[in-house]
Amino acid sequence: MEFDILFFVTAAIAAFLVGASKGGLPMVGVLGVPLMALVMPPVAAAAMLLPVYIVSDMVGLWAYRKEYSLRNLAILVPAMVLGVGFGWATAKITQEWMVTLLVGVVGLYYCITVVFRKANAPPRRADVPRGIFWGMIAGFTSFVSHTGGPPYQTYVLPQKLPKMMFAGTSTIVFAIINLVKLVPYWALGQFNTGNLETAAMLSPIAIAGALIGYKATEIVPERIFFRLVEGSLFFISLKLIYDS
Repeated sequence: MEFDILFFVTAAIAAFLVGASKGGLPMVGVLGVPLMALVMPPVAAAAMLLPVYIVSDMVGLWAYRKEYSLRNLAILVPAMVLGVGFGWATAKITQEWMVTLLVGVVGLYYCITVVFRKANAPPRRADVPRGIFWGMIAGFTSFVSHTGGPPYQTYVLPQKLPKMMFAGTSTIVFAIINLVKLVPYWALGQFNTGNLETAAMLSPIAIAGALIGYKATEIVPERIFFRLVEGSLFFISLKLIYDS
């Protein structure tokens, strides 16, 4: 019983964080799988949380239905789908620690470039070559461990999009990718009755997290919002490198 209480408390916190990320706080969503990995195998944790991601995605899609960058969606979605396909094709030979290290290094690389970038540097254009490159990496790492955020942010943050457009684009991109991941996850036998039932129990918590995350995104000043995203990316990247 003690283990069950620990499991469900941990799972509830992870579900809330996943939902909050879909509401527009991307800095917290990446914590979901590592948190669940404290009480269950990481691969099983990723599979169990995928339906929770999808349910909270629905809230995010409704909330940000008018706030997004169409150019980024057009570039990133196809590239990330290719990345998911590559992750599926290499699932049996991919070492999870290598993916964890890759995500951590990518996030840390971006944070270092922020330190040395001029404060008044002009926004970068959403160009196709970089979008395909970072999109494929984000799709691959998202498939393996739901850690597509750092590669995605490395590409999108330098564009200096308005706060709500950045949050909306992030939510829509990953909502599409999470739906795409259902097929390979199912084909690899990652779903079972137990984890689907647990996901159903956690979904209301994730929905509440998404609504609270959306309201928080509206309230937090834009400058503070992006400093929080970048600061969280730095510490999460260090944690991922340490874990690998």
